[in-house]
Amino acid sequence: MAELDRIRWQCRRGMLELDLVLNRFVERELGGLDPGQLQVFKELLNEQDPMLLAWVMDQEEVPGRYDQLIRRLRQA
Repeated sequence: MAELDRIRWQCRRGMLELDLVLNRFVERELGGLDPGQLQVFKELLNEQDPMLLAWVMDQEEVPGRYDQLIRRLRQA
């Protein structure tokens, strides 16, 4: 399985809200990420769903390494 296909598969989450946000981001932004941004996105996908959703919904402070990516997720 190609790396981008694996990332798309990881975007399938247990929470519908995350599925919608992540899949929209993947469709619009994934191809434009540079290698460093892609690595951070892969790390982000290893985070727990409730925390990831809280970051996207601006309910929790986002760790610095994810700050720019979460902003892009919110805009996608």
